[in-house]
Amino acid sequence: MKGNGKDFAEEHLYLEFSHQMENCIFPLHTSVTLFLLSYCDCKEFKIFLVSSKGNATLTILPQDLEVQIISRQELPLMVQSCCLPVVMKKAENFCRAGLSVTLRHIIQKTYEADTSKKEVLELLGFKKTCLKACAEVSQWTRLCELSIPLAVERFLCEPSDMLPSIPEEILQLEKKLGEPVRVHNDDKIRRQKLKQQREEGPGHSPGSRHQEACGESAKPPTDSLELQMALSRLRVQEAPSETNREPIHIRKTQTSDLPPLDHLFAEGLYFTLADIVLLPCIHQFLVHIWKKPCGILAHLPLIASWYQKIQEVPGVTRAAAKCRLLFLHLSDLPATLDKQSPILSENPEVEEKICVQFIGGPRPTISKLMKKGIEAKFSPHPCPNWTLDWSNLPAAVCPEEGKMSNERALRKQQQLNNLVSMVTKMAKPGDIIVDFCSGGGHVGIVLAHLLPSCQVLLIENKELSLVRAKKRSDDLGLTNIWFIQANLDYFTGKFNIGVALHACGVATDMVIEHCTKARAAFVTCPCCYGFIQHTLKFTFPQSEPFKGVLSYKEHMILCRFADQTAVQLPLERRLIGKQCMCLVDLDRAWAAEERGYSVQLISMEPESCSPKNNMIVGVPV
Repeated sequence: MKGNGKDFAEEHLYLEFSHQMENCIFPLHTSVTLFLLSYCDCKEFKIFLVSSKGNATLTILPQDLEVQIISRQELPLMVQSCCLPVVMKKAENFCRAGLSVTLRHIIQKTYEADTSKKEVLELLGFKKTCLKACAEVSQWTRLCELSIPLAVERFLCEPSDMLPSIPEEILQLEKKLGEPVRVHNDDKIRRQKLKQQREEGPGHSPGSRHQEACGESAKPPTDSLELQMALSRLRVQEAPSETNREPIHIRKTQTSDLPPLDHLFAEGLYFTLADIVLLPCIHQFLVHIWKKPCGILAHLPLIASWYQKIQEVPGVTRAAAKCRLLFLHLSDLPATLDKQSPILSENPEVEEKICVQFIGGPRPTISKLMKKGIEAKFSPHPCPNWTLDWSNLPAAVCPEEGKMSNERALRKQQQLNNLVSMVTKMAKPGDIIVDFCSGGGHVGIVLAHLLPSCQVLLIENKELSLVRAKKRSDDLGLTNIWFIQANLDYFTGKFNIGVALHACGVATDMVIEHCTKARAAFVTCPCCYGFIQHTLKFTFPQSEPFKGVLSYKEHMILCRFADQTAVQLPLERRLIGKQCMCLVDLDRAWAAEERGYSVQLISMEPESCSPKNNMIVGVPV
């Protein structure tokens, strides 16, 4: 069934344009987006290339795509506040920013316009979660969305007379392609593979990956189980199934003895959006090393095999032709290729996150801090009895509109009383207020209603939550509110106050960092302390006094027990949990003070409004 396209005619897609070379448009995020549009044969967007060079000329464009070049100054204000790519419906207050969010939206809109394109929807993978997790918390999303495109762009800019080194991010992808494949019904498929191997005997195994990379064994046998599964998904058919039950010796084989499944594509057996993102990047990387044989490909047999396999996917060749992407035949590489040694990147591998098993309780850690005079002290609540007149507010402002129980709605009102009282005290006419990790918009909608002279932005990665918030805003007729579906790092606009209610784990630290970089005031209420851990951007503890006393492991002990504040727990345990929670937030407060802020740690009133009832309030000095 095909849609008439009218609902999508006003949707604008803004892509960054810096330069073009080797039949490719840069930055690579733009080439990736254009490739997906060609693969989907998508005509649902009006496309703009945003150039900082004024009257730029463009000679390379995918066939059948109409593109207009504009300057950054011509962008809508909301788009100017975001990293490109951005999708925005004309004359609306809702946009989507960032590569993964934009690509997933293109797929959804393509399918909605023509529901016969089931192969397009399959790009989102099992449970439609491919590249859904934000780059701040997912190493895989970060590798595909940010690290590899940026690494390849840097690689292409290296002086031509230098012997190139393999970017660390490319080596990470090679390692990823060698990891065991995990898919739905994993055990069943591996038993089918074991049965197939025993029926075929030892002489039917495919050639080594290195042979595949060099063209000696171009592809696995056409009847390999992995290939059958992959092709069934690509053709949107049911996967091949065995009508007969496996023999008893197959059924009784231990899982640890089953053969592993081989990677065909980036995420395993099935072609997904991750492959679309990686293809233009890896292609440009290979084109570059093709020009000056340096032995690099010999170190990347799995990437070479993936590059060959992806060319067999229905639709990829057609999309490549539209984008003037000429695939390389790796078997044609000169013989000197494997006789030279590349310079390996000297960047250390990103340390993998290790789940530390904690032994014992938090008391020794708390005592260690107390001996150094470090204790959590709260500032008095400036307006403990302040409350909104909820009974006289429009229904769409109230939390119960978010489909929650009366008891939970009351607690949410109390939480909002605390945050809103702080923000309204700070806000001045004309201020821009950002509700980070906004969810269904409980904080942002109240602020937009109460402060009509301020502009309120809601930033949230989850589309459904933001759509619900927009509906509530539309019901209220608010004109001073914007909605941005994006990771918060993709918001780059200026603002005066940042607020976040129960931002989970390191999200609170990201909000505070975003505010301090913008020299904006902040009001945050942290949550999910147990999710705090080292990331690419943050190491813990953060403040100098805490660093001088606690190790990372000791800080994690505080974080783990800071979540022990639920009302169902014994009182003594809750009190220790509250103490740990306060110390973790004190470290955050002192870290912000080191960046030039005056910070208060305040307990919400009443404390029963939430087990996570701390507020960290900061203003630039």
